[in-house]
Amino acid sequence: MTTALASRAEPGHVGENATKPPGRWVRPSVFGLLAATALLYFWNLTASGYGNSFYAAAVQSGTQDWKAWLFGSLDAGNVLTVDKPPAALWVTTAFARLFGFSSFTVLAPQALMGVASVGLLYLTVKRTSGPVAGLFAGAALAVTPVAALMFKFNNPDALLTLLLIAGGYCTIRAIEKASPRWLAFAGVAIGFGFLTKMMQAFLVLPAFGLAYLVAAPTSLGKRLLHLAGAVAAVVVSAGWFIALVDLWPTDSRPYIGGSDGDSLLELALGYNGLGRIFGMGGGMMVGGPGGSVSSGGGNVGFGGESGLTRMFGASFGGEVSWLLPAALIGLVAGLWFTRRAAGTDRTRAALIVWGGWMLVTALVFSFMSGIVHPYYAVALAPSIAAVVAISGTSLWRGRAHLAPRVFLSLMIAASAVWAYILLDRDADWLPALRWTIVALGLVTATVVLVGVPPLRKLVAVVATVSVLTIGLGTTAYGIETASQSHSGSIPISGPSTGGERGMGMGMEEDSSAEIGAALAATTTKWAAATASSQSAASLELASGKSVIGIGGWSGSDPAPTLAEFQQYVANGDITYYVEGGRGGGPGGGSNEIAEWVAANFTATTVGEQTVYRLLS
Repeated sequence: MTTALASRAEPGHVGENATKPPGRWVRPSVFGLLAATALLYFWNLTASGYGNSFYAAAVQSGTQDWKAWLFGSLDAGNVLTVDKPPAALWVTTAFARLFGFSSFTVLAPQALMGVASVGLLYLTVKRTSGPVAGLFAGAALAVTPVAALMFKFNNPDALLTLLLIAGGYCTIRAIEKASPRWLAFAGVAIGFGFLTKMMQAFLVLPAFGLAYLVAAPTSLGKRLLHLAGAVAAVVVSAGWFIALVDLWPTDSRPYIGGSDGDSLLELALGYNGLGRIFGMGGGMMVGGPGGSVSSGGGNVGFGGESGLTRMFGASFGGEVSWLLPAALIGLVAGLWFTRRAAGTDRTRAALIVWGGWMLVTALVFSFMSGIVHPYYAVALAPSIAAVVAISGTSLWRGRAHLAPRVFLSLMIAASAVWAYILLDRDADWLPALRWTIVALGLVTATVVLVGVPPLRKLVAVVATVSVLTIGLGTTAYGIETASQSHSGSIPISGPSTGGERGMGMGMEEDSSAEIGAALAATTTKWAAATASSQSAASLELASGKSVIGIGGWSGSDPAPTLAEFQQYVANGDITYYVEGGRGGGPGGGSNEIAEWVAANFTATTVGEQTVYRLLS
């Protein structure tokens, strides 16, 4: 926001402040933020065990076989992969190979990514809005409940979030001097984001491209040329692995789990792409407990009812929406106050980057008709934190004028009221907190609106109370989330009345433990086979051996086929068939194999599990 605008009752010029030499307090504050984040994410980390056993089993397989590491195979025998590209598994498996496979080595990389995400968000926001805004953005991300959840859990979302922030950082650097090199680096980050969680990584591209097109200090022709180069960087950094998979002989690599035609590109465009948005399951389950993902208002694990208010609803609200009302107000204020600024204005460019990221991601998540889970919202958290930090600090600097005070007081009041509503959904948890926040918020908003007294000490008090009001609810909820253990394939934020927070399907842990001892004594290529990847993962972790998850996640993947399975048995490659695996839906291939096994082998019982010995 330019100095000229400031003279018209606008907030002061933020970019100018950002370039001043940092005070002596900045470096200790940053170290303190990172240390506190590390403590939050690493504290009691292994309470969640292996977290998502599906991905943990793939990490274990990757430590046992190099090809399984490369392709992200669920089993070390390389029958089929998990239903996501393997970039997140590459990182975690490398950590497990270095330090040994354990609960800690499975979860610690995600915590490290969380600390790195907070630090990188600080650096990015600081470049345009100064260290105070950077610290606020980093802290807000750290305590967002869904971030406190996913940076302690082994889904791919932790790496995706870090890569998206890296893309934002590189875009901001590129805009400063119209640098095609930094813009290409942003493309590389998004390309590897694609190899982490496919097309979800592309949701930030409209914001990054628009910001560069509007604000980069060079001719329009060069801006377009630089954007074309960045698109090429995305294609190359994502496409090399797709080409590798397609060129690799299919009989020498695992089947691509979740795809209809053993194709990583089809997986990206189908099940993990348009299928997520429009509900085309491609043979995969697009519903869950309580009904289809688009119809169950109370279907918390599957996003609840789609529509404009989904981000505020029972499913996503407590995960990520604590600062969303303030971010929307701040974005409107920031774009309004910079409407007459020069095209290269850095504050407006930053608001386009983060605000565009926030709006596009939130709208896509809100109207998705396919599979959507609340923890996806971690990819939205950095943009909300950044928008609130940038707009809030800018409005505070312009508090001598009425218009900035109006918007700032609205941000404070909206945050307090919305925190009250969210906390009231868990009315038995810290009931006094919501009343404290709303009372403090309304008083603070009134003081800001009337005008902060010029006394320096009073200014500091009001600023501190304002920050506390905006952040107290999400901080309390985030710390509570970090203190809980989580398991299953759909972890959920918030307080727990007992047990673990999460949803998922698979073999019961006690049953897996009993049969794990029998599988651990086997010497065949695969200790066992069972229907669905979830149950196979539980058996792999219990035994340390390779287990075939027939049919993949839902039982619908044609891997292995009946003929292939019969050949494995004839070769003496599988010791047991374990009955009772559960997936997301029926699978013809897995049913055929189950029927063939039942017709040709004798059933025995291990614990509560029906088992067939396949070796003669």
